[in-house]
Amino acid sequence: MAKDASFDVVSEVSVQEVDNAVNQARKEIETRFDFKGSKSEISFDGTGAITIVSDDEYKLNSVFDVLQSKLVKRGVSLKSLKQGKLEPASGGLVRQVVTLQQGIEQDVAKQITKLVKESKIKVQATIQGDSLRISGKNKDDLQQVIQLLRDADLPIPLQFVNYR
Repeated sequence: MAKDASFDVVSEVSVQEVDNAVNQARKEIETRFDFKGSKSEISFDGTGAITIVSDDEYKLNSVFDVLQSKLVKRGVSLKSLKQGKLEPASGGLVRQVVTLQQGIEQDVAKQITKLVKESKIKVQATIQGDSLRISGKNKDDLQQVIQLLRDADLPIPLQFVNYR
């Protein structure tokens, strides 16, 4: 076997699934009794920011819970959501922006690389922008690394692509 086997570790969120979850959450908010008469809204800009506006912090948290349940049903990991701080909006409302984290940040990539090196599995981890490439001679070693990363408690969801 002259060539090394490799795979890429990425952290991506399906924007289409997020859009569908936001639409479902919006429909549920419009029909739920506890949101009758409230000015609760949820919107997605298509690039990675979900804006939640509501009457008060309690209702805003309820809207966020509805959104989370819809995202989980659609297979989107809640680790990819980053809640912004509560800000006052016009008309006595409160607003919160939830951003989607796409890609692996540099410090998390270094943490993954360190984890792989400490495992003593004979593979190399290379940081490539917002993804990592893991390569090694033996495919069984690569499978061990995938299992190691799945078991690790990392702050972002990971996907494994381009397995060769």
